[in-house]
Amino acid sequence: MANIKASAAVSHVGRIRSNNQDSGYAGRRLFVVADGMGGHAGGDVASAIATRRIAEADVDYDNTAEASASLEGALIAANRQLAATVADHSELTGMGTTVSAVLLVGDRVVISHIGDSRIYLLRSGELSQISTDHTFVQRLVDAGRITAEEAMVHPRRSVLMRVLGDVEASPEIDALVLDTRDGDRWMLCSDGLSGVASFDDIHDIMSADAGAKQVADRLVKASLDGGAPDNVTVVILDIGEPPAPATPPLIVGSAAAPPAFGQPSEPARARGIRLTPFRPHPVQETHFEPDSEDFFDEIIEEDARRRRRRRWMWSFWIVLLIGAIVATFALGYQWTQTRFYVGESNGRVAIYQGIQQNLGPISLHELFTETELDVAELRTYDQQRVQQTISAGTYAEAYRIVQRLEESIE
Repeated sequence: MANIKASAAVSHVGRIRSNNQDSGYAGRRLFVVADGMGGHAGGDVASAIATRRIAEADVDYDNTAEASASLEGALIAANRQLAATVADHSELTGMGTTVSAVLLVGDRVVISHIGDSRIYLLRSGELSQISTDHTFVQRLVDAGRITAEEAMVHPRRSVLMRVLGDVEASPEIDALVLDTRDGDRWMLCSDGLSGVASFDDIHDIMSADAGAKQVADRLVKASLDGGAPDNVTVVILDIGEPPAPATPPLIVGSAAAPPAFGQPSEPARARGIRLTPFRPHPVQETHFEPDSEDFFDEIIEEDARRRRRRRWMWSFWIVLLIGAIVATFALGYQWTQTRFYVGESNGRVAIYQGIQQNLGPISLHELFTETELDVAELRTYDQQRVQQTISAGTYAEAYRIVQRLEESIE
């Protein structure tokens, strides 16, 4: 039987948000992270309700099948409670929450997951992401349409396809049962960490020879150092000997505070209103869209239109840049043809139009007039000057230079 060596839970509001919509739970055998959505009015309520309800599943089980059914049932019950809460408090319409939960049963873990909070496992120095994000960009990655790196900066990276909330009566929840062993370090986090800190940074911090609480603090600090645009919550679970002494369950984030909503809105319940799956106010960081093929195809087409517009704009600017370069070259070449210089041609003093330099294979000068004056007849000093060329602003100036050279040998 696997023992819990240490555990920790830390939650921070971040540097941008005004309230904490995350919740975390580190219990006897159960560990949960929930990231609420729905704006200031509902995200914190959603994650708090879900976390408190799911925490009721933190009991001993005889086997993983029983534990898995209980944990998944707790998530479904939390989903119903969220819908009921919205029915009583219409101002919370559209709220929802992600949930990632790990339940230790013997030497195995039972996992339930929905949304884009994440579960990681560090084993023998190797870090693996165990959960799969239920996001639009993850669908694109899975379909091979974009890379994981492109997903990090995709304009729709905040679009969730599955959450708990007042949206679906029976949401699809990922369920896993995995082995665990001494030395394993499990980490659950909201996207306030995974959306800011790189995979390598998370690996380095989790691999450090430090306690669970210290590692959790360092991970939160990594998010804060990266700007922390969202709330960040981290739960750490270390497996091994000696087992940690029994401690009271720890709740962090919005679930640690009293419910933040007022009296029930009875007319909403009495009228039996069918609640809209969309929130009444936009939320910048995260929002939900139904996990339907129509929506998926629509968004893919929208992305395709965006890519076409982007290609058209790039083409326009490239053509404009090429045009500017060509125009600059044409004007520059035209200016060089207003210049003259005196040089040598076939052993005689000559006047050239243009400038002495070449632009790669392009000559910026041409012979304009070859005089009857032999370079060999000039004084040694004047011979060197002609061979090195003598610049002149105009043809008249170049002609006067030739005259002076003739006069110097008379």
